[in-house]
Amino acid sequence: MKFQREYSLQEIADLLNCEFVGSADFKVLGMNEIHVVESGDIVFVDHPKYYDKALQSAATIVLINKKVDCPDGKALLISDDPFRDFNILTRHFRPFQFANVAIATSAKIGEGTVIQPNSFIGNNVVIGTNCLIHSNVSIYDNTVIGNNVIIHAGSVLGADAFYYKKREAGFYQLFSGGRVVIEDNVGIGALCTIDKGVTGDTTIKEGTKLDNQVHVGHDSIIGRKCLIASQTGIAGCVIIEDEVTIWGQVGTTSGITIGTKAVIMGQTGVTKSVEGGKSYFGTPIEESREKLKQLAYIKKIPEILNKLK
Repeated sequence: MKFQREYSLQEIADLLNCEFVGSADFKVLGMNEIHVVESGDIVFVDHPKYYDKALQSAATIVLINKKVDCPDGKALLISDDPFRDFNILTRHFRPFQFANVAIATSAKIGEGTVIQPNSFIGNNVVIGTNCLIHSNVSIYDNTVIGNNVIIHAGSVLGADAFYYKKREAGFYQLFSGGRVVIEDNVGIGALCTIDKGVTGDTTIKEGTKLDNQVHVGHDSIIGRKCLIASQTGIAGCVIIEDEVTIWGQVGTTSGITIGTKAVIMGQTGVTKSVEGGKSYFGTPIEESREKLKQLAYIKKIPEILNKLK
């Protein structure tokens, strides 16, 4: 998430009421999670296991819960609770905006687009030309939709990321300040849910088609011309490359990549990254031919045991 103007390190430290290491006029341009950070961004880290990863990332400002040596060209914000303070920044720079109309006055809707009754279009939403939004669709703030997109009834675009930190008092939510971006010629079935990024974008690229009841987690990127069948659940921060086919009731773990033109057969649990151009099946996931061989061998076990008697 990029800020609307350049801030100084001093301004951000004052907002959080925390110490800092670095020049008071050090430039701060935005804030992001570690997998999408760029120069000028703030990243947060609150566990020693991940200190080095954060300090050596592309982020140039590290919100951290311990004074450590600051790498050259970077700055630190010293906080007793970086998780809390990252949430403070999200709420400050991307606050919730109340809406009292079905289609926000700040929404931009292209020529030829049809919006059926009982749909909600939030603040700063952009929808391209010749789209069809069926009834009871909810499109949350800041979502961007391209041209010739069809969204069927009951789908929700832009709900919060499912991202929590366990503490003694319960689960604390990491607030979401990102967006959903839908490119041209995408089809989204009924009752689909597409969560926005925590600070970045959840993206579905051109020509991809989602069946009914598909869930896409925060910050995931789905490539061009993919087919994803019903009741598939895609976790957060997943990369699905171009022309992937995913059949029904597939589930994935987070942070993995599914390669170009891979085929994931129904009811598979995608527990790790897989190469493109191959067919996969089962839990844990394996190439489908090998997995089906294993199942055939299992059926022969009673016959083998009878021969050993």
